[in-house]
Amino acid sequence: MESKLGAAILGATGTVGQRLIALLEGHPWFEVASLAASDRSAGKRFADACTWLLPTPMPARIADMRVEPLAPELAGDFALSSLPGDIARQTEQAFAAAGYPVVTNSSAFRMDPDVPILIPEVNHSHLESIAQQRAKRWSGFIVTNPNCSAAALTVALAPIYQAFGLRRVLVSTMQAVSGAGYPGVPSLAILDNIVPHIDGESPKVESEPAKMLGRWGREDGFSFAPIAISAMVHRVPTIDGHMEAISLETERAASPADVRRVLEEFVPPAELAGLPSLPAKTFHCFDDPARPQTRLDRDLGNGMTVSVGPISICPVLGIKFRILGHNTMRGAAGAALLNAELLRRQGLLKRQ
Repeated sequence: MESKLGAAILGATGTVGQRLIALLEGHPWFEVASLAASDRSAGKRFADACTWLLPTPMPARIADMRVEPLAPELAGDFALSSLPGDIARQTEQAFAAAGYPVVTNSSAFRMDPDVPILIPEVNHSHLESIAQQRAKRWSGFIVTNPNCSAAALTVALAPIYQAFGLRRVLVSTMQAVSGAGYPGVPSLAILDNIVPHIDGESPKVESEPAKMLGRWGREDGFSFAPIAISAMVHRVPTIDGHMEAISLETERAASPADVRRVLEEFVPPAELAGLPSLPAKTFHCFDDPARPQTRLDRDLGNGMTVSVGPISICPVLGIKFRILGHNTMRGAAGAALLNAELLRRQGLLKRQ
């Protein structure tokens, strides 16, 4: 039996870092090798440095581990990062330069011309860009997750784009408070309220899907899919799970039944078969017009399945429906773990 690879968790005390720790407990391929966080946490026992927010207990082994500084001297074959943007770029490139494969939830490198925003079911071929990173920048590499709302949106758009093409997409998000981290949005700002602004969020939702649905070319980097996306984002008083209302215009004629068919018949690429974090079903399509609902449906497929509400005719663009994605699973920790699993499958997840 092949030994497990060790993960260095960067930003271990945050909400996504905690999700990563919980998911790695008992993982068949990986284990936590080290924990790192900001200077105010470094040197402390993890249990003393972390406000544990998950409903499952903190693993006893993890509780007694010491939190290390964010320096590329950590135990581990690769790094899983959930660092905030203000420190992610400097830290993650230091780890990549030191030979670590870095799988990150941060936005710092998402739009770099040689760094993939990876969703294995959508664009696993974009991992070809790693060779250029290693040739021109560092001995390790960086692979990014999408923005938490762009993740579920792109998963839903990809089969439609492949089958019918896409011209225009309008999306309005209703995003859970866990997406803001801890302590996040003050209770008096979100209870009995919807906040119609999240700093920097709309541009990510509008640009990242076009990169993910585009192509990698060795000579000219990524070409973006020619899709116009307009996003309006909202913070709502739910804990986990981002709901999105979508209207879209296809290039080729498509009925609601056609769109549902391509989602229900979607099969992930064969290269992904057997990855531990891959859900049994990528999509769950509802007939009930009152579904999906955040509290009822966010955990489908261990939080990795994208729920789709009834698909109907949009009188403006042609097709409309709602989706629900678990923001700290499909949009963060679960996505990072699935990316790492694919990298291991392809023999890339070893420190140089």
